[in-house]
Amino acid sequence: ARLAKSEAALRLTEKQLAESAASRRQLLNELLDLKGKIRVMCRVRPVSEEEEAQEQAAGEGAMEPPLAFDAEETDNERSKILIKRTGRDPETFSFDKVWRSEMTQVDVFKEVSLLVQGAVDGYRVCVFAYGQTGAGKTYTMLGAGEQTHCGIIPRAMHQMFQTTHDLRRQGWDFTMVGSMVEIYNEELRDLLGDGSHRSHQITHSADGRTSVSDLTLWEVTTPEMFQSMYAKAMQARSTGSTLMNTHSSRSHCVFTIQVRGENPVKGGKVHGVLNLIDLAGSERVSKSGATGDRLKETQHINKSLSSLGDVFAKLAEGSATHIPYRNSKLTYLLQPCLGGNSRTLMIVNVSSAKESAEETLATLRFASKTLLILKDRGPGDCLRTVNKLNVAKWV
Repeated sequence: ARLAKSEAALRLTEKQLAESAASRRQLLNELLDLKGKIRVMCRVRPVSEEEEAQEQAAGEGAMEPPLAFDAEETDNERSKILIKRTGRDPETFSFDKVWRSEMTQVDVFKEVSLLVQGAVDGYRVCVFAYGQTGAGKTYTMLGAGEQTHCGIIPRAMHQMFQTTHDLRRQGWDFTMVGSMVEIYNEELRDLLGDGSHRSHQITHSADGRTSVSDLTLWEVTTPEMFQSMYAKAMQARSTGSTLMNTHSSRSHCVFTIQVRGENPVKGGKVHGVLNLIDLAGSERVSKSGATGDRLKETQHINKSLSSLGDVFAKLAEGSATHIPYRNSKLTYLLQPCLGGNSRTLMIVNVSSAKESAEETLATLRFASKTLLILKDRGPGDCLRTVNKLNVAKWV
């Protein structure tokens, strides 16, 4: 009798756990919908010691910095950045959140963690790091050095390992398959391959799944395996030197984890995709000093970033019959994970250095274009945002 009673109690506990997990997934989905399917946040990089020394040498130490902040939080939790320029009216830009220069990697990942959980629950997710060369995109995505400086990618993988491990106790079985590619001069390169320059073809199935021919896929079962995959990819990534950054990323890097889960007992299945994208640095040719191969790279980078903005603008129309995904390899690769029922976060990285003021302004203007898609926040909100940001003057 005691055994039967214990078994009944166990079955009841398992049922309650399953119901709790289903309720959590539903509540998370509702929360992400309320926050917005596409969100735009801004991270400000602090002035480096070298930049501070240059400003002091130029006699600019007493000048007011170009970036200012409005501490007021509006009803929908947006934050504001104010750009000040000598002899011109200031321009204000609103975002879902602004991470000031003193904010840490932990602070940034708090916003990303819900999206990572969404991918485990079966959603398609994209997180972009966008901004001018040297603004801290790669640091935001990859991090540097010790654990406290880990970026979004290693933190996301740690969360996924922990979450899938916990769900296995409820009868779920998960597989995670990773890939890492770069898009360099509109050519897709396999960062986990053997180094040969093969031609990779992108195809999308009717149910929205993406395939890339001859792409190396790693089944990621342990943190150590992820570290090996990550290290191999980073060694192969294209970087170069410009006047704006001595170690500038010259390609878009796309890290993708496909998560498949199945619960044979409960009959549940999920298939989520997490795309973490470290975009190449945007820059003006006149400022970067790019020539030859670097000039070609810059032109391809700026064109593909413009194409990404065009896709967001068309998605914002809602009724657009044609969305120009094919205008760049980046948007075509990510097509099923943009728009629709997917979740997207654009992290706009800007520098607070005085010498980067014009590039910062151009970055913020591009980001304001992405805000056009946030019309699901409520009737008229998109129009108010457009009027506030004066987005008729793109750089």
